[in-house]
Amino acid sequence: MPAVELSAYLTLGILSGLLAGLFGVGGGVVIVPALILIFTRMDIGGDWIPHLAVGTSLATIIGTGAASTRAHHRRGGVRWELVARLAPGIVLGTWAGAGLVAVIPEWWLKRLFAGFLILVSLRMLIRSAPKRSVPLPGTGRLWAVGGGIGMLSALVGIGGGTMTVPFLNRHGLEMRQAVGTSAAVGLPIAIAGAIGLILAGWGRVGLPAFSTGFVYWPAVGVMLLASMPAAPLGARLAHALPVDLLKRLFGLLLLAVALRLAFSG
Repeated sequence: MPAVELSAYLTLGILSGLLAGLFGVGGGVVIVPALILIFTRMDIGGDWIPHLAVGTSLATIIGTGAASTRAHHRRGGVRWELVARLAPGIVLGTWAGAGLVAVIPEWWLKRLFAGFLILVSLRMLIRSAPKRSVPLPGTGRLWAVGGGIGMLSALVGIGGGTMTVPFLNRHGLEMRQAVGTSAAVGLPIAIAGAIGLILAGWGRVGLPAFSTGFVYWPAVGVMLLASMPAAPLGARLAHALPVDLLKRLFGLLLLAVALRLAFSG
């Protein structure tokens, strides 16, 4: 592996791990656009570059999410009963989203992710008035919510935290508990999504060596080496740093990345 590629994966792994611990996101909002750039520069994946980025991101989030979940669990920040109620819908929705990835052309998949990043960045940048919390819905509606989160997560290669955290916070969980529970919810998303993207990409012509379907294992392995130690550090920082300020700075970064993706070739 070229030194430039190796250092890019290591840096990306550290950043995704920190984000997982800080915000309860799996890091996919950074991993996917960064991998698209790396794969393009290194000529890895051909016409399947965005698909490979999504699948590789989900596989990496398995390790990152596990490390982040463990760190938040130690601080009492995971509501496991909510994870169990959301998980069935999440798994079904994630598999449906993985199936859609296989049939969406490269150009549209890249623009879909850019549009999603713009929405996420605007949510982080715009301070909205606090809303009154409402009770959590019943199990059937939680399955439906989980299905929607899982489907979109698989389509754009994320752990779902950008949707799960505000949903849980809106329904009465304080922010740190919402972040911890979101990290745990990201695990079934990542596992089901990685399996789905492996199957969706199985036998496709033009995929690189050392890939299984749409998962490129050299990138997964190197990023995990860096991200798993970084995730607990991010969880500790979430209890010590001004997270609202960090969210806005992160929102600016995402907006810049989104615009670059939207207007690239």
